[in-house]
Amino acid sequence: MLGEYRIVGRRAAEIAASVECGVGSGELAPGQVLPPMRELADLLGVNPNTVAAAYRTLRERGVIETAGRRGSRVRPRPASTARGSLRVEAPPGVRDLGEGNPDPALLPALGEAFAAAAGEYARRPGMYGQAPVDPEFAALARAALDADGVPAGSLVATSGSLDAIERVLVAHLKPGDAVAIEDPGWGSLLDLVPALGLRPVPVALDDEGPLPDAVEHALNAGARALVVTDRAQNPTGAAISAGRAFELRGVLAGHRGVLLIEDDHGHAIVDLPLYPLAGATDRWAFVRSVAKAYGPDLRVAALTGDLVTVDRVSGRQRLGPGWVSRLLQRAVVHLWSSGAVDSGAVAEAYAERRDALVKALEERGVEAHGRSGMNVWVPVSDETGAVARLLHAGWAVAPGARFRMTAPQGIRLTVSPLTGADIGPLADAVAAAAGPAKPLNYG
Repeated sequence: MLGEYRIVGRRAAEIAASVECGVGSGELAPGQVLPPMRELADLLGVNPNTVAAAYRTLRERGVIETAGRRGSRVRPRPASTARGSLRVEAPPGVRDLGEGNPDPALLPALGEAFAAAAGEYARRPGMYGQAPVDPEFAALARAALDADGVPAGSLVATSGSLDAIERVLVAHLKPGDAVAIEDPGWGSLLDLVPALGLRPVPVALDDEGPLPDAVEHALNAGARALVVTDRAQNPTGAAISAGRAFELRGVLAGHRGVLLIEDDHGHAIVDLPLYPLAGATDRWAFVRSVAKAYGPDLRVAALTGDLVTVDRVSGRQRLGPGWVSRLLQRAVVHLWSSGAVDSGAVAEAYAERRDALVKALEERGVEAHGRSGMNVWVPVSDETGAVARLLHAGWAVAPGARFRMTAPQGIRLTVSPLTGADIGPLADAVAAAAGPAKPLNYG
């Protein structure tokens, strides 16, 4: 069963260390079946409870997994190929709607903001020992959160939303724990969770956010964390409504020990109100990035949460990068305080393109979703074929495989590059590429 590798040890810790050593050296390969507990106990001359304790430790560390009667085996290594690689390169002459980028014309110029930050630095250089979060950055971010009803909490600056989510997950969970995430959902998050040794549990959603029954099912099945997108969900455009927030808070009230992470993906680019879930559980985190409204290369996000969560994240950050560049924070402060982005105008621009495309597709008998943000999700019966046909027609779109676990197939179209003249031809091409498929419900 194990080839030439011999597991050794008399105590649970020694047995677990022996297995980990074999996995680390490659002598125990991913998928390798381990001996049944009683068999290994007889081989080592120990009590079966000792082997059971060793296997339990290995499961908790994410080294092995147990599948009922099929026994225990070495866990597969996380996939090294990111979902982002499942993309369609747009050749010359093909319009690219697959990258998911904001419209550069709606992003602010950064020269003045960085000049102001540089001027401030000349007067007061950033040094070791200073507060990791710029006081004005914290004050402005906290005021915006207060206005949207996010519970009080101190702030941490992180390098974008994904960095914040990773830090919160690591602060509370251990390998092998289950995390409930939206399906379809953000491809980077779908990659991150298994890369941390955590188990993703799909949660279905509709245009108003995660379905309460699906969340309840995931939490009852043992998920220790739930990650939700409040607005402009990627890829479907879902946004949590007031009614859905009420239902979800009711579900979470029965699971106070669950870690809740909210990503306000559509901050400053949507005009729908925020209905936060924060505070429905004892451990929670809420993150806002500046990427969509101010530019993806501004790797800054504001994270707040309960006292324990913020303390753990900030403490671990101090042992790594220390802080997010205060120059970047100061540049963001200038952008915020100078009104460099007209959020209402930006939201209107994206909504006009998105709503026009959804309407045009519906007129052609094609189901489409895009309640908020810059993306439209189109369920299809054959996403590979649809992507290929659209590419031939001059449009590159994102295949749904980048965003799905168990959800039905689909394609994502980003409306940022579109003009009014593009809507009709694109809708015609999508209708032809999607074919006469039955409407699918991604919830």
